[in-house]
Amino acid sequence: MKDFSKYQGIIPAFYACYDKEGRVDAQAVRALAKYLLDKGVKGLYVGGSSGECIYQSVAERKETLEAVMAEVGGKLTIIAHVACNNTADSRELAAHAESLGVDAIAAIPPIYFHLPPKGIAKYWNDISAAAPNTDFIIYNIPQLAGVALSVPLLQEMLKNPRVIGVKNSSMPVQDIQMWRDEGAVVFNGPDEQLLSGLAAGAIGGIGGTYAAMPELYLEILRCFQAGELAKGREVQNECCRIIYKMCSTQGNMYAVIKEIIRLQGGPDVGSVRAPLLELEDGDQPIVVEAREMIKAAIGKYCA
Repeated sequence: MKDFSKYQGIIPAFYACYDKEGRVDAQAVRALAKYLLDKGVKGLYVGGSSGECIYQSVAERKETLEAVMAEVGGKLTIIAHVACNNTADSRELAAHAESLGVDAIAAIPPIYFHLPPKGIAKYWNDISAAAPNTDFIIYNIPQLAGVALSVPLLQEMLKNPRVIGVKNSSMPVQDIQMWRDEGAVVFNGPDEQLLSGLAAGAIGGIGGTYAAMPELYLEILRCFQAGELAKGREVQNECCRIIYKMCSTQGNMYAVIKEIIRLQGGPDVGSVRAPLLELEDGDQPIVVEAREMIKAAIGKYCA
């Protein structure tokens, strides 16, 4: 039986890193990867929603992954999201990721045109075939992709020996139980329910706010593993409060998080790419308040 221990833990979704002209900044990518390595996380999920993948070119996504692997390859588990809205570009990114030695690739279903399950399965299997020696993870995020993973579709995909599981970002915790019952490894996606997802059988978590407060998510995982569920619920509730605060700005949440990381003494990785909204003048007090909430929670729960 295959050992999936390299996937067990807290895996931040990696943010797009830009210079002042809005170009991908490889040095900032490396700095952020090193920053998260030093925080003690298990791995990085590169090129997904937090990486602003749908707003980047194939060349930019390759550049980002190359910089991540140069800095932390072999030190952290690296999952590369390679889906584009066409098969050819997705296969190119999959083959590139395998050539760099990533641990796994992942893909959302095709978006915009709602393909039947047969078409989605072919898309995923064609991508997997371009990286035949690399684990494949289905990314289920129906609220953004417009199509949801089903049990029959998962059963079809599990016929592919490279398919190991699901990054599940649908909100129902029940979905984790369903995918687990089919024999899939499952990563909890919604940050607001990490503790619940672990209880439902998730092997770990991949989250878009993890890099802003990795200490708190690592503590939730520790509490779950130690059976300290009352404390785990407290930390999870505080994470939710912080997330709600971060989402209360006019600017995009990823712009908020990148500024929080800078205020924490982490690397400056720029803002977000249009059409995502940058921070507005009135957002800065909210960003500072969220940063102080994180600092207080770490002091309270992680001392």
